[in-house]
Amino acid sequence: MKNTTFTRNTFQVKAIVCSIFLSSTLFLNAQSAGIFSGTGENNGKSFSMGTDAATATVQKIAKAYSAKDVDLLMTNYSEEFAKNAYEGNKKWLESMTTIVMDPYMIIPVKMEGSEDTMVLTWSVEDRNSANGSKEKLNLMEIFTVGKDHKVNNFSQWVRKPETNEFGLNYGGKFIGDGTSEYSGSALVFSNRGEVEAIEKLVENYNKMDGKACATAFTKDAVLVDSEGNKYILDDATWAATFNDYKEVSWKISGILPVKIQNTDPESGVTVYSREKRVFKDGTVWEKELVEQFYFNMDGKISKVDQYARNIPKK
Repeated sequence: MKNTTFTRNTFQVKAIVCSIFLSSTLFLNAQSAGIFSGTGENNGKSFSMGTDAATATVQKIAKAYSAKDVDLLMTNYSEEFAKNAYEGNKKWLESMTTIVMDPYMIIPVKMEGSEDTMVLTWSVEDRNSANGSKEKLNLMEIFTVGKDHKVNNFSQWVRKPETNEFGLNYGGKFIGDGTSEYSGSALVFSNRGEVEAIEKLVENYNKMDGKACATAFTKDAVLVDSEGNKYILDDATWAATFNDYKEVSWKISGILPVKIQNTDPESGVTVYSREKRVFKDGTVWEKELVEQFYFNMDGKISKVDQYARNIPKK
């Protein structure tokens, strides 16, 4: 009986010890989670919850930012970070009539082995600019807060509501002749080097270098000029383009590259300009132009539609 009692007591003690150990293990595991899968020495490290002090720093930043108090705002930044951020923030806040940063979720986390706390912040920001523009943004931001409770780094991601007055990455409408499957689709900016290609074309045109101009176009590119005449812009055409000119001047005032949303990379580039051609016989041709340059899949100009008007009278 005595031995049986001893065995039962021993079992109970072991059970309690195991329970405490398991609970401690679960508690410790609950304190860290996630993984950093980027490259470098931090690869594989986990994260744990940060402190309320870091959260408070971000709350103070939101309050000072919304009050447009740049000096108060800087007190929450490290000395070096504030030095680099002061002028930009001052100019930015002064450009606003009102600006409100309203965080609705703040989560402080620390990477394993780091003294800094990354404060993940979700907020809605309302901006009313002094120039009359209005904008509302959904923001996800990371404020890196040091052990001194000062921000030393910052990153931001933005989602813009469809109701925004400006700044969306799509807009307008493609209509065409109404028969295209893309009729009614929105337009987006294109960024395949069209602006640089137009600027280089203008540079070569003003040098009256037909051979260099030809490199921007396909071999069978078509120009429909302001009078409805159609030309094939092949090498021979470019070689003879400047034969009758004494000088030319093509000055660009705007370049707008767009494409139809969710289609292939082909784009249309609207160019606003003023061109002057002085012929060898003394004749002068000068117009304000709006031209549409069509870039193909290979980034070459395949067609140009030209519209012109006389220089407005003073």
